Amino acid sequence: MDRPSLDQQVTFLHTGDLEKTADFYQSVLGLPMVLDQGSCRIYQIGRDAFLGFCQHLETPPHPEGVILTLVSQDVDGWHDYLRQQGISIEKPPTLNQKFNIYHIFFRDPNGYLLEIQRFMDPAWPT
Repeated sequence: MDRPSLDQQVTFLHTGDLEKTADFYQSVLGLPMVLDQGSCRIYQIGRDAFLGFCQHLETPPHPEGVILTLVSQDVDGWHDYLRQQGISIEKPPTLNQKFNIYHIFFRDPNGYLLEIQRFMDPAWPT
């Protein structure tokens, strides 16, 4: 039997402040909100990739171990843009030779660690 298709991807994360989170993801990162479910809001990252934040989910107060990675060819442009928006950069643009990526790290209002990276490996699908 062939495996059924998977058509889209949504990652849901907890937020204690839906409005502050919405402002960050819509105004700072410029992600369009595609669905407002009241206590959850879903944002489009790519054609078939989505990120949702829900206020009703329970999670530890410090979201350790979660890294939300967004892929862009313009890591330096994102670094400059985020700094202009007043976002504190935890790790400036850096080449990580172990994983063959170029990336930056910063945090969202919930404390989640965000990474914007460019894959240097030509095997990465574009």
